[in-house]
Amino acid sequence: MNRVALVTGGAGGIGAAICRSLAEAGHSVAVADIEQDAAKTIADEIDGLAVEFDVTDPEQVANGVHKIGSALGPVDILVNCAGWDVMTPFVSTDDAFMEKVLAINLAGPMRLTRLVLPAMIDREWGRIITIASDAGRVGSSLEAVYSGAKGGMIAFMKTIAREVARKGVTANSICPGPTDTPLLGGMAGENAEKVVAAMTKAVPMKRLGQPDDIAPAVAFLASEGAGFITGQTISVSGGLTMV
Repeated sequence: MNRVALVTGGAGGIGAAICRSLAEAGHSVAVADIEQDAAKTIADEIDGLAVEFDVTDPEQVANGVHKIGSALGPVDILVNCAGWDVMTPFVSTDDAFMEKVLAINLAGPMRLTRLVLPAMIDREWGRIITIASDAGRVGSSLEAVYSGAKGGMIAFMKTIAREVARKGVTANSICPGPTDTPLLGGMAGENAEKVVAAMTKAVPMKRLGQPDDIAPAVAFLASEGAGFITGQTISVSGGLTMV
């Protein structure tokens, strides 16, 4: 069945792969990203809709959801994929850094969920999928604030899942391990090559994840067949975490 999907961070490495996978499943996809040109490129590729979206801007988010509703219909599938971090010792962070990480990785997904959830409840169908991180499950050195935000998102999804379990709406988290995207190199900073090599060595499969490793899990959770799966946290990490 054709559903309307909204993917934040839809022009990024993982986000773009998710957009393609949802489009292949027959859904109408809104590619929401702060990088409008990149979003339009992905949207053109999949015959979707590009929407300028800064998840930290309440007005822009509300306008974006309204635009999607007018063009495609109400959002049935929300994928919170937008994220940002820089690997930094916690004692070296400041309030501005902390606020940015929390605004993008925690408050933004909460804001989107609050906007689209009431209509999902009314229609008695919905899928909310958050791209969290294994950092939010087991912690990650140099990512204290990011880990806290992603851990918060995992707990948030579980709580939403409980609140709407009888309403035909599911809420789940996908936790990628280290994944080969431009964001990963940016997060690692000047020591990117060394950090990425260490991450790769730690993965039992001895490779980084690829965006196309993540997208199928999202497409499944968005499907009709996943209607009895809710409140779950699924790692896609090559075995890096097994808890």
